[in-house]
Amino acid sequence: MTAASVTGTPPRLSRAGRLVLLVLLLVALALLGIGLGSSRMSLDRVLLALAGEGARSDGIIVWSLRMPRLLMAVLCGGALALAGFILQRATRNVLAAPSVLGIVDGGALGVMIFLFLFSNESNALTVSILWQPLAAASGALLFAAAVVLLAVRTGAPPLRIILYGVALGALAKAGVTLFMIDGPVHRASQAATWLAGSVHEARWSDVSTLAAALAVLVPLAFLVMRRMDQLQLDEQSAAATGLPVRATQLVLFALATCLTAAAVSFAGAVGFVGLVAPHAARLVIGGRALPQAVGALLLGSAMLVAADLAVRIAFAPLEVPAGAVTAVIGAPYFLFILLRAGRVHA
Repeated sequence: MTAASVTGTPPRLSRAGRLVLLVLLLVALALLGIGLGSSRMSLDRVLLALAGEGARSDGIIVWSLRMPRLLMAVLCGGALALAGFILQRATRNVLAAPSVLGIVDGGALGVMIFLFLFSNESNALTVSILWQPLAAASGALLFAAAVVLLAVRTGAPPLRIILYGVALGALAKAGVTLFMIDGPVHRASQAATWLAGSVHEARWSDVSTLAAALAVLVPLAFLVMRRMDQLQLDEQSAAATGLPVRATQLVLFALATCLTAAAVSFAGAVGFVGLVAPHAARLVIGGRALPQAVGALLLGSAMLVAADLAVRIAFAPLEVPAGAVTAVIGAPYFLFILLRAGRVHA
């Protein structure tokens, strides 16, 4: 007879069991995401369409319209959450997230410069819109590189690096505002949608490109999970275990930057996923870095899929950016963390 049965309390679910539940949650949200929309489909129709059976119209809806959108939300949400988890471990700061290093804001500025430079007098784009993700990635990487260069040159600790990121992010925001006001900007509403973060315009070509990038970046991130556990020690203790602390932090910053740049290139400036998902994973999964990272990745994917599903249901037939929902959820949570941290240090 177990202790749980003696006391009458149910046994706690194992860490592996909790990860399985997160997988099932993501699968359930994915099936809802495929079935719900302007044309609602029952579960049996969704399953038949996924298997290549059923009505031809159902197959077109699922594979041509909804599946790219769903997979983009899964990939971007997971990438942002994993990037946030890496940053929080590297800086030992619970407030660290992709946006704090100016990565997201740098990507936004890259998009605005692209739209500004390649719009003609009629506000028509003179090159293919397919170049926009490259502009976003370039802006994100350049601003992240500027933060790292400042940190290396000054020998700044992790907290100072975050402050550099906040300062450069504010500079990027100012640039975005100026470009929005000055114009001419091709499809100003589209620019605003990108700045809010959205996956509704996803194409299979976008999904395949992002998946290829993450197929390289995610395994690299999981290869350094053991070093993330060592970074939880103070700097002297971590160095005593043989860990090159500063070099490891730079590697982790580079990984987080690339993950964020890849995600925002296609989904836009989706906010707070990289902050909330790692915290939720810490509460739900706990333990060492590896299971927490897997949990954060799954929760980030589920969070963005759920946000996109929520805007589709609540605002149909309008296409509202999913980033609006993640901001509504994430901003109060960010304030909660700040207030709790203030009470701890009071």
